[in-house]
Order: sequence, then structure tokens, then C-alpha cells
Amino acid sequence: MGIDQVQLNFSPATLMMMNILIGFILFGVALDLKPSDFKRVLVTPKPALIGLSAQFLLLPAFTYLLVIIIQPLPSIALGMFLVAACPGGNLSNFLTYLGKGNAPLSITMSAISTALAIVMTPLNTMLWGSLYKPTRDLLRSFSISPVDLFVTIVILLGIPLAFGMYIHHRYPDWAKKANKWMKRFSIVFFILFVLGALAANVNYFLEYVGMVVIAVFLHNLTAICLGYFSSRAFGLPESDRRAISIEIGIQNSGLGLILIFNFFDGLGGMAIVAAWWSIWHIIAGLTLAGFWSKREPKPNIPVNGGLST
Repeated sequence: MGIDQVQLNFSPATLMMMNILIGFILFGVALDLKPSDFKRVLVTPKPALIGLSAQFLLLPAFTYLLVIIIQPLPSIALGMFLVAACPGGNLSNFLTYLGKGNAPLSITMSAISTALAIVMTPLNTMLWGSLYKPTRDLLRSFSISPVDLFVTIVILLGIPLAFGMYIHHRYPDWAKKANKWMKRFSIVFFILFVLGALAANVNYFLEYVGMVVIAVFLHNLTAICLGYFSSRAFGLPESDRRAISIEIGIQNSGLGLILIFNFFDGLGGMAIVAAWWSIWHIIAGLTLAGFWSKREPKPNIPVNGGLST
């Protein structure tokens, strides 16, 4: 049986636990958010707008080009489109801080991209998946209601985000203490989430993961480079480039996994792409942040009409 025909199996109880776990992780992220994080974009809009454009416009478009070039199997390609449509991951803020990037910009982008994902994730997934014929044919084999997809993302993202921000506003001292604990264990929760997703299907994962390793490597490299060089092209300082690069490279593939299980019946290629991305982006992100942590950001030197070098 090929990867396009494999469907990972999950009991309703397992799926419910995974939904709760991803909601818990996002709630922990939201404990560190406040309305001023969203207001920053009004005060200094350029860096956030460049980063969000790279996140939701450039990355899906370049994913489409990458898929055309490497021509992976349809379910793998559809998994790449879905991951590219997800918002930034919950580890990006920590990695940006470690890599001496602009941490407030990272937090702002995480907050806004998570909110925008309620609309942009289903929109980009269906749009780019429909433009590529092999994935368009695959999409037709599933009965996906855009309304149901939207409602699910509101539940998975919107409610934990709103509740976490409310707790931060109403009980700031408790939220501050809880957030420190959540930051320490968020990577553990995330790994447990991925392992739980694969526990009942480890044989499929081991059999087919080799088919997605190169695709995920190239996809993640594309995301990181898009973030860095698009922000460089618009003259942003080095610390902003690092923040945006990490933010685009660390996708919330856990959200992607949940959507795959809920709407695509755990389709093998999609699930293994999202699962391997969940592992790989931690490796790539820590490597990049570790490299940058030993190098102070260079000052911005305007040349050629204001663009930096």
C-alpha cells in the first residue's frame, strides 16, 4: 500500500486528548500575550507586516513552486501546503531570544499570526491545494466543509488564545508564574503530543518517513530563507531578520496534525510530513539559534536608498 493510500488510525478518545493537549499548549503561549502585543504593529507596522506577509503570502506561494520542482507524491504535497498555511510555532519566541533576535517582534508576530490563522490556514490550504492538480484530485476525495474547518480552528486557536489573554489580564501575577512553568515544559508537551500522534502508527511512520525527509528539509530551509531575505530586502535590522526568519521557519505543525486527523482521516503523507516537520524544525531552529547566539546582530547600515546590507 502506497503512502497516498495509508490512513493513520486514531480512536476518538486519543483524538480528543490530542485536541486538549494542543489547546493546553496554545493556552500557555497566550498567557504571555497582552493587547499591547497586537498594538505594537500599529506603532511600528513595517517589521510585523513584512513578517506576516512572508508567513501567509510568500511561504505558501514558494511552497507551491517547490512542489512543482520536486513533485512529491500527492499526499506529501498536500501536507506541505497545510504546514505552510499554519501560523508560527510555540517555540519561536524562545528560539528568537536564544538567537539574539527581536523577541518583542517575535511575540507580536506569534500573536497576530495565530489570530489570522483562523481564516488564513483553511484559505491557503484549500487555495494552493486546489491549484496543484494532483492535490486537487486528492482534495476531491474528502468531503471538507469550509465552515466545519473554520469552526474547528476557532476552537483550537481562538478559545485558548482568548482565555489565556483573559487570565493574563485578570490574574497577571498568576499568569506570570504559570507562564514560566509552561515555557519550561512546552517543548516536553509538544514532543509528547507528536509521540502520541504516532504511537499507534509507528510502523507506518518508520516505513515512510524516508520519503519526506528531503521534502521537509527543503521546505523548512525555504521558509527560513524567505523570512531572512525578505526582511533584508526591505531594510530591516539584523535582529528583526533573525526574529522573522525563525518565526517563518517554526510552523505550528501540531495544529496541522490535528487538522489532518480531523478532516483528512489521518492521510499518511500529510500526517508524516507534519510529524517529521514537528521534529525537524526543533533541530533546525535550535541549530540556527545556537549559531546566532554566538554572534551579535550587526547594526543596520543603510545603502542604496535605505536598504541594508
